[in-house]
Amino acid sequence: MKTSLAAIERDVLACTRCPELRAYAARVAREKKPAHASCDYWAKPVPGFGDARARVLVVGLAPGAHGSNRTGRPFTGDASGDFLYPALYRAGFATQPQALGRDDGLKLRDCFITAAARCAPPKNKPTPQELRNCFPYLVAEFESLSRVRVAIGLGSIGFAAAVKALRECGWTLEPQRPKFAHGAQAVATRARRSMTLLASYHPSRQNTNTGVLTKAMFDAIFTRARDCLR
Repeated sequence: MKTSLAAIERDVLACTRCPELRAYAARVAREKKPAHASCDYWAKPVPGFGDARARVLVVGLAPGAHGSNRTGRPFTGDASGDFLYPALYRAGFATQPQALGRDDGLKLRDCFITAAARCAPPKNKPTPQELRNCFPYLVAEFESLSRVRVAIGLGSIGFAAAVKALRECGWTLEPQRPKFAHGAQAVATRARRSMTLLASYHPSRQNTNTGVLTKAMFDAIFTRARDCLR
């Protein structure tokens, strides 16, 4: 049964399936980063963000300890978001390129952003069990966002989570076992609907600062997403 995005958000905010992650998020919020010493950290699970009628769904990895765990919104307040939101803006999926906090006025157009894990994990590496604990929320979002025609998995974990969620929702994939690579593409079908699944390197600092992921490479992903919608 389809669950509303508002109900999913309430469930995410109330989640206590990973006590160790809740404790870690709270500790980070107490200790803080010197640059954010005056900030009140969110320090809770981070719900998805965007347009409820979105045709593009972006699946990331997990909140950053001093990014989303501080601001309470996906990819907001850290280097990954500083790379993602300008790309969304250039492609027409965001109203502004800056993502500073939940009250910065940013809105997404035809796009929804979520993640494989909803709590900030140590070293940005959620455990397999933590990913399993979060997985039902991703499945619920795929079902609730019934207009999605393009799903984009950021990084191997985000891509694998999207593939797994589509299968859980009854979609058939071609190829059946999509392999992660930047620019990889698969097609999912269910009844009379079809969806394009795209893969991109994650816009983490270790990828963007080293040139593994460039602005042109990232823009090409969202340009392809836009073309698929046409």
